[in-house]
Amino acid sequence: MLPWRATDGGRPDPYHVWLSEIMLQQTVVATVIPYFGRFIERYPTVADLAAAPDDDVLGLWAGLGYYARARNLIACARAVVAAGGFPATIDGLRALPGIGAYTAAAIGAIAFDLPVVPIDGNVERVAARIGAVTTALPAGKAEIARVAAWLGEHAAARAAPGDFAQALFDLGASLCAPRSPSCLVCPWRGDCAGHAAGIAATLPRKAARAPRPVRFGTVFLLRDADGAIGLRRRPPKGLLGGMMELPGTVWEAAMPDAPPPMRAAWRDAGVVVHVFTHFELRLRVMAAEVAALPEGLVAAAVDAPLPSLMRKAVSMGLGGLD
Repeated sequence: MLPWRATDGGRPDPYHVWLSEIMLQQTVVATVIPYFGRFIERYPTVADLAAAPDDDVLGLWAGLGYYARARNLIACARAVVAAGGFPATIDGLRALPGIGAYTAAAIGAIAFDLPVVPIDGNVERVAARIGAVTTALPAGKAEIARVAAWLGEHAAARAAPGDFAQALFDLGASLCAPRSPSCLVCPWRGDCAGHAAGIAATLPRKAARAPRPVRFGTVFLLRDADGAIGLRRRPPKGLLGGMMELPGTVWEAAMPDAPPPMRAAWRDAGVVVHVFTHFELRLRVMAAEVAALPEGLVAAAVDAPLPSLMRKAVSMGLGGLD
């Protein structure tokens, strides 16, 4: 049982639904579950989350990735509290920070039983197979949306939109899996045009992706006499916005030959490879011991909450010193 779902047959808590849906954007369920548990333990209500300092929330989010979600999470929680609660309409939900068409539909259906079918990757796959949509994604999304709307006319969907939406999620995550779907035991087999045509396992089709570009950079790990490392804060917008990081160069198309930020006995600790959605990043990690950290850097413990990329760089840098 997923921890954000209602266990007593009642309607799920909108706060739990919203929090889980934001976390599940671009992140798999197995990764989200422990983060969700830690957030609910630290912030039992949306008001608790809204009142929390930004750095506390960003620190608890560290490692979950896509940090714009964390910034929007904070802004949305404060907007919800200011409004007196979550709006129970799709338009009201869409007006909140970080909530797009899919997330609004998911919250609306699950938390408020609004008659909509949220289309995530699982529902997209189910609809593509039931409707035998052979147009490759992303061009096929409009056809898939029409099939999903048709599914929403089913009696079960009209009677309990939230339960129906979650049943579609579960169907796509289990029987209607990306590879080797279990068509023979699927409850929609009789209405599945993809199964009838023998092409269900090939759907949805996707257009070929262009190769992911590679960017390069250098970061500098400085450890002082007390064992602290020097960090700085990234700009509030953009990748890893507002998070702490090791000082370093900009990320460019070629590995920079940038001078270190101060004179020190530098060691080349290695190169960290990290894959973002739209590019691959390769960061050379330079490490050095110093008597005191230079002005402008924040002294932090080596286990301070950091994005996954920076956590890997710190680990590599420390390994180069020890």
